[in-house]
Amino acid sequence: MACESALPAIMDEQALMGLNPNADACYRQRALAYFEQLKESQDGWEVCAEALAKGIYSDDHVKFFCFQVLEHQIKYRHGSLNGAQQLLIRETLMKWLQMQLMSTQSEKPFIKNKAAQVFSLTFIMEYPTVWPKFFFDLLSLVGLNPNGLDIYLRTLMAIDAEVVDRDILHSPEETRRNTIIKDSMREDCIPALVESWYQILQTYQQSHSELTCQCLEVVGAYVSWIDLNLIANDRFVNLLLSHMSVEELREEACDCLFEIVNKGMDPVDKTKLVESLCQVLQSAGFFNVEQEEDVDFLAKFSRLVNGMGQALVLSWTKLSKTGDVKVTTETLRALESKVPLMLQLLVHEDDDISANIVGFCYDYLHILKQLPVLTDQQKSNVEAIMLSVMKKLTYDDEYNFENEGEDEAMFVEYRKQLKMLLDRLAQVSPELLLESVRRVFTTTMQNWQTTRFMEVEVAIRLFYMLGEALPASHGAHFTGDATKASTLQDMMRTLISSGVSEYRHSSVTLEFFETVVRYDKFFIVEPQHIPIVLMAFLDHRGLRHSSPKVRSRVAYLFSRFIKTLYKHMNAYIEDILTRIQDLLELAPPENGFPALLSSDDQLFMFETAGVLIVNGESPADRKQALMRSLLTPLMEAFRLLLAKLTQEVDEERQTALADCLSHAVGFASRTSKAFSNKQTVKLCGCSEVYLDCLQTFLPALSCPVQRCTLRSAVRSFLHRMIICLEEEVLPFIPAASEHMLKDCEPKDLQEFIPLISQITAKFKNQVSPFLQQVFMPLVLAIFEVLSRPAEDNDQTAALEKQMLRRSYFSFVQTMASSGMNEVMANQGAENIERVLFTIIQGAVDFPDPVAQKTCFIILSKLVELWGGKDGLVGFPDFIYKHIVPACFVAPLKPTFDLSDAQTILTLSECTLTLKMIHLKRGPEFIQFLQQEYLPSLQISPEIAQELCQVLQQPDTKVLKNCMKVFFQQAKL
Repeated sequence: MACESALPAIMDEQALMGLNPNADACYRQRALAYFEQLKESQDGWEVCAEALAKGIYSDDHVKFFCFQVLEHQIKYRHGSLNGAQQLLIRETLMKWLQMQLMSTQSEKPFIKNKAAQVFSLTFIMEYPTVWPKFFFDLLSLVGLNPNGLDIYLRTLMAIDAEVVDRDILHSPEETRRNTIIKDSMREDCIPALVESWYQILQTYQQSHSELTCQCLEVVGAYVSWIDLNLIANDRFVNLLLSHMSVEELREEACDCLFEIVNKGMDPVDKTKLVESLCQVLQSAGFFNVEQEEDVDFLAKFSRLVNGMGQALVLSWTKLSKTGDVKVTTETLRALESKVPLMLQLLVHEDDDISANIVGFCYDYLHILKQLPVLTDQQKSNVEAIMLSVMKKLTYDDEYNFENEGEDEAMFVEYRKQLKMLLDRLAQVSPELLLESVRRVFTTTMQNWQTTRFMEVEVAIRLFYMLGEALPASHGAHFTGDATKASTLQDMMRTLISSGVSEYRHSSVTLEFFETVVRYDKFFIVEPQHIPIVLMAFLDHRGLRHSSPKVRSRVAYLFSRFIKTLYKHMNAYIEDILTRIQDLLELAPPENGFPALLSSDDQLFMFETAGVLIVNGESPADRKQALMRSLLTPLMEAFRLLLAKLTQEVDEERQTALADCLSHAVGFASRTSKAFSNKQTVKLCGCSEVYLDCLQTFLPALSCPVQRCTLRSAVRSFLHRMIICLEEEVLPFIPAASEHMLKDCEPKDLQEFIPLISQITAKFKNQVSPFLQQVFMPLVLAIFEVLSRPAEDNDQTAALEKQMLRRSYFSFVQTMASSGMNEVMANQGAENIERVLFTIIQGAVDFPDPVAQKTCFIILSKLVELWGGKDGLVGFPDFIYKHIVPACFVAPLKPTFDLSDAQTILTLSECTLTLKMIHLKRGPEFIQFLQQEYLPSLQISPEIAQELCQVLQQPDTKVLKNCMKVFFQQAKL
C-alpha cells in the first residue's frame, strides 16, 4: 500500500541493521519490509537520495540499499516525477560522484557497479531530452580523476548493456528508444567520448592498468556502432598497438583490436585495415608464436588472428562476386600470407589457443573448395592442416577416462570442432584425406604393441571419422568407388587381424568396437572375419571388460552389429546365446554383487537374443524352445518377486522390488522387437510363450502397492503384444482395463488412453462390445481427475491436466475416425451430451491450440457422421446452438494468437468444420448464418454476405485465407 505522507527525514536505523548478511532473521525481515515501504512511498526515496548526496552512512550495505531504492524509483516511477524531483536525482548523483573525486579510498566494486547502473538508467530516461549534456557534465566534473573515471567507464558499460547489447531481448518500444539514443549520441557527443578514451589510455597506461583495461573494454564495446574512422586511425591504433607490448594491458588490447577488425565495412577498406594491423604486429614480433610463453595472451591473440582471417575471407567472398579479379586476387594473397601463422596457432599444444583459430581455418578450406584448381602451395596448406588436425585429435596424458570432468568435456567439444575441419578437408581433397589417414593408420597398426594408447586411439578414430567425412549412401562404403572401397577394406582387414582389440586401454577398446560397427557392411562383403569380431564382443575385450563404461557401450554396439548382420549369424546363434546367458539374468534386488550390465544395457542384450532367435534358420519348434528358455526365467522370477512385493511393508524395499518386476516385463517386451507382426510370431511358434508372459504379468495390475511402476510396465507390454499377437490379446484387455481404471492418477490415465486408442484403431468392430462397456467408465474417470482441485501455482499439476485433456480428445478423435461413432451414440442422450459439451469446451475455453485443433477435427467428423438428414436425432440442433458459435467464439478469444503457427492450424480445422456443416446442411446453414448468427455478432450484412459466398465456393484455400483475414480484422 502506498504511503501518502512523507516519511521522516532520517532512516530507520534498526531496519538498516538487517542489511548486514550476518544479521538475525528478524532484523533481515524488518530491512526487507523497510525496503518495500521506501519503494512504495511517494517520497521515501528522497531520504535515500539525501543519505547518498551527503555521505551520511559509511556502511557499504546501507549505501547499496540507498542506490537500490533510487534505482527502483527511476526504473518504474520516473514518468510520474515532477521536474524538481528529477532535478533532485541528477543533483544527488553528481554530488555523490563529486565525493568520489575527493575520497582517498575507492568504493567497493559492487557499489560502483550499482551506482553506474543508476547513472545509466537516468541517462536512458533523460537523454537526449531532459539531460542532453549528460556526458559533458560527467566529463567536466571528473576530468582525469581516476576515481571519477572509474565510475564514468562503468556507466558507459552499463549504458552499452541497456542500449546496445544484442544478447538482450528488447521490446519494439525499447528498440526505438535505443535507436534514438544512439543516433543522438553519434551527432552530439561520440567524438568527445572517443577523445576522453584516448586521454585515459594515454594518461594511465603506465600507472593505472586496471583503469586502462576498463577503457579498452569500453572502446571494444562501442566500436561496433560508432564511426570507425574515429578509432581506426594512426593515432588511436598506434596507441592500442603499444598496449600490446604491456603485459597487464595486452589481453584487453587484443580484444579491442578484435572488435575493430570485426566491424562491418567495405571489403577493400577492411582488407587494408587488416593488412596494416598485421604488418605492425609482425614487425613487432607477435607472429613468433613459439617464443611466447603466456598462454592466456596467446589465446586472445589467436582469437584476434581468427577475426582478421575471417574478415579477409568475408572480403574475398564479397569481392569475388563483383568480378574484379585483381582486387580479389590481392585479397586471397593477403589471406594466404596468414596461413603459416594460422597453422602455428592451430597446432599449438594449448587447446584453447588452437580452438580459437578453427573458424578461420574452416573458412579458408571453404574458399579452397570453391577454386577450380589448387596451386602447389594450396595443396601443401591442405596437407599441413590435415596433419595439424590429426595431431590435435590426440588425447593428452591428463585425460581422465573413468571420471570425466569439465576439462574432459571441453576436449570432447574441441574434438567436435576438429571433426568439422576434417569433414571440410574431405570436401576439398578426399583422395588426400583417404591416403593420409591410411598411412597413419597402417603405420600405427603395425606397431600398436609399442605405441602409446593415445596414438593408437587416434589412428583408429581417424579411420572411424572417414566414415562420415567421405559420403556413402546408407553406409555402403564397400561398393561404388573402387579406390575408396579397396582402401577401406584393406584398413578393416588390418584393424581386425592386427590384434589391436587386445590393447589394454579403454579408449582404444571402445574405438575398436565403434569402428567395427561403423563399417559393419564390410562383413557382408567379407563374412569370414565375423567369428574373430564376435569373440572380441563376447570376451574380456567387450561385454566382460573391466570397465562398466566399456561394457555398457559394447552392449549397445553388439545389438547394432547383430541387427545388421543377422543373416550371417546362423552358424553362431546357439553359441552366442550360451555365452551371454549369464548377462540375461534378472538381477534380484537383494543381490549385493553389482551386475556386469545395468538394466538399460540388458535391454539391448534381450533384443539381440530375440533378433538371433527369430532370424535364425532353425525350424519353428527350435525357435520356440530357444525363446521359451529365454523368457521362462523371467516369468519364474516375476512370480516370486510379485509374491514378495505383496507381503513387503518397507517402502524402500517395495520400490526396489517393483523396479525389478518392471525390468522383467521390459526385457520380455524387448525380445519381441525382433518381430514385425503376428505372422512372424506365428511362423516362429512363439505366440504361446508370449501369451504365457501376458498371463504371468497381468496379476501385477491388481497389486495394491507400487501401482504406477507396475501399471506402466504392463501397459507397455500390452502395446507390444497388440502388434505381435493381434486379436489373441483381446480376451485379456477387459480385465486389464478394469484394473488400470481403478484409483487413477492423471499420468496413469494419460498413458492408458493411447492403449485403448491403439486397440480401437487396430480392431475396430471386433472390440465394439468392449468399447461400449469401457467408454463411459473411462470418460468419467477422466472427468473425475480433471475436476480435482489443485494449487493455482502448481505447474506440474496444470501440465498433467493439460496432457490428460489432450489424450482424452485424441481418444475421442480415434473413436470418431475409426467408425466407432456408434459406440458413442449408444451411450444414452445424457452421456452423449456430456461428451459433446467437453469437446465444445476444449475447442473454445482452453488456450491450448493442440487440443483445440483436435476438438475441431472431432466436431467436423461428427458433423460428417451425424449432421445429415438421417443422422443422430437432435444433432442438427446441437450444430446450430453450439458448434457454429464455437467456430466463431474460439478464434475471437484474446488467447487465440493468429501469429502462432499452431494456432493457424487450429483455425484451418475450424474453417473445415464450417465447410463440413455447409456440405451436410446446405442452404439452410447459409440462411442461418446470414439471418441469425452473424447479425447477432454485429457483423455488417456486406461482410456476412461475402463470408457466406466464400463458404459456398469449392476452394478451401480461399476460405481459409478469408477466415484468417476476417478474424484479424475483427480483433482490431
